Amino acid sequence: MLPDTFPCELVSWERSCTLARRLAYAVRDSGYQPDFVVAIGRGGYVPARVVCDYLLHQMLTSIKIEHWGVAAEERPETVIRFPLSVDVAGARLLVVDDVTDTGDTLTEAVSYLTGCDASEVRTAVLQHKNTSGYLPDYYAELITEWRWIIYPWAVYEDLSGFVLRVLTAGPATAGGVAAALAENFSITVDDEMLSEICGGLVSRGEAEETGGVLRRAD
Repeated sequence: MLPDTFPCELVSWERSCTLARRLAYAVRDSGYQPDFVVAIGRGGYVPARVVCDYLLHQMLTSIKIEHWGVAAEERPETVIRFPLSVDVAGARLLVVDDVTDTGDTLTEAVSYLTGCDASEVRTAVLQHKNTSGYLPDYYAELITEWRWIIYPWAVYEDLSGFVLRVLTAGPATAGGVAAALAENFSITVDDEMLSEICGGLVSRGEAEETGGVLRRAD
């Protein structure tokens, strides 16, 4: 269970691609040649595709595992929502995800894929937190000071969730929301994106706005 406030880091597209390239070269330099690259959905979809690009590897497939919800909301259990769609019996696999946090997602993935009779399963992530209970075979960066990582392919969704976290404490103006995001989560968001996010929450019925003041609809 995470506390009410904790630091976050927003990773840019450029930084993400740099990490994915570094990760691909780590796999290449190790001499490992997977038959399939398996992306962990949803966070691993983009990193796995970029890794495949630098490895010149075409056999990319995926499974979807659910552990974390929006804005660092942890689900009660890790489940495989969409299983593998190809036969990997006897195959060497490289499993790619964005980050190891608790490590539960990769633990579940390795267990599942081993049960599919893969001959070898290795794991790779962009960023590995040393607080994780699982150590991947490859990672591009080690995170030694824990923080929640927000990747560019999930920034709108995650920031929407963090705005709702702020509004849980009570109604606030857009300026108040921005200040709370900075103070409680170390998140700096520009006015245009914050306006878009708040407008989206209102249009979806998750928040209400009256006289410039936002409040949770529930």
